[in-house]
Amino acid sequence: MVSALNRGEQHPTAQATRLSRPVAALVGVLAVWAAVGVGHLAAGLISAASSPLLAVGDAVVRLSPEPLTEFAKNTFGTNDKLVLLIAMFVVITLVGAVAGLLSRERPNPGSWVVAVLGVLGTAAVYFAPVYAELDLVAPVAATLAGIGAFRWLHHLGLRAREPASAAEDGVSRRAVLTGGSAAVGLGALASTGLGALVARDVQGSRAEVTAQLARATFAERATPVPAAAAFPQLGTPTFLTANRDFYRIDAALRIPTLAAADWRLRVHGMVARELTMSFADLISRPLVERPITMTCVSNPVGGNLVSTADFIGVPLRDILVEAGIDPAADQLFSRSTEGWYTGTPTSVVMEPGRGALLAVGMNGEALPPEHGFPVRMVVPGLYGYVSGTKWVVDLEATTFRNPFRQGFWLERGWSQFGPIKTMSRI
Repeated sequence: MVSALNRGEQHPTAQATRLSRPVAALVGVLAVWAAVGVGHLAAGLISAASSPLLAVGDAVVRLSPEPLTEFAKNTFGTNDKLVLLIAMFVVITLVGAVAGLLSRERPNPGSWVVAVLGVLGTAAVYFAPVYAELDLVAPVAATLAGIGAFRWLHHLGLRAREPASAAEDGVSRRAVLTGGSAAVGLGALASTGLGALVARDVQGSRAEVTAQLARATFAERATPVPAAAAFPQLGTPTFLTANRDFYRIDAALRIPTLAAADWRLRVHGMVARELTMSFADLISRPLVERPITMTCVSNPVGGNLVSTADFIGVPLRDILVEAGIDPAADQLFSRSTEGWYTGTPTSVVMEPGRGALLAVGMNGEALPPEHGFPVRMVVPGLYGYVSGTKWVVDLEATTFRNPFRQGFWLERGWSQFGPIKTMSRI
């Protein structure tokens, strides 16, 4: 026995209590996948913004340096968010595999790696622009689930390496894959089912709003589009863009699922009277319908990032007049429910003929979720990055001199005012 040890041979018992590399990596991967599923499920029950995966993604979007942001936008276009999520999932998977490989004998090293991932997710949720104390439930649940799954799967793997136990209990290496897959599968199914329920709730809310718009009395209706306003038979786009074809540009990794009944808008800052409005308060006001063309600042001549719709809403100028906005407030700083923020020149919003809206509908129906349901801002003549806040819930009258109220793209060196430049296509 001594001579065998001198030759560096392992004792059979030591070999039996060590996971093989493929099984160890699989333990780590399945554990982090289970953590992601549980975190997403808990976030769906409490607040979608508290999903640690999405919170980390939002943090990456917010904190990325301007050159990296420009590279992603120019390289991947409207697919940049999908690419980011795929890259994050790949990185998490690789980290999980490394955690498993570090724990072939004992689960502690991998457990610490999973814990560090949990701390990063918790920090991303805590420092998000929109935060409430209950938002910590999702990342904490994800961390505990990940550590628990890792230790449980590690235990199953070690049992599979013990011949006597395997013979007694029928445990095999497949126990790791079966147990882990069950944990990940249940989490994924629960998250998907919950997401479907929430989506149905929002669609039901949209249907109610669409019915309200059909019954509403309008102070102003859009002029019918003349038949000769476009030449689609010759390949030109139609004058009005169908909702399903209206271009979408935003920084949201997920589409917020806020029902109209739960929406609130706060108007505050440099105003004489702070206002808090419900959706019922807003839609009870005189509604107007106006054809408005929107275009992305990145749209080239002849590009497809330009669309026109008949937007329905309440004049934003009227609400600011009611709040008694201070003439010295040159910026209207808006925030959305998922944390987006930007600043709009107050002078433009307050122009009597500008037609800025708090929009609740487009083309005769409630706003689609991806275009801001239940309420968004629309300011004709300005690029959306300084004016088109979707899912808007907060308006603050302030100044551009305020260092703590700098718009998302203004922080990245973009123009402060964003007037649309005239272009044409022949």
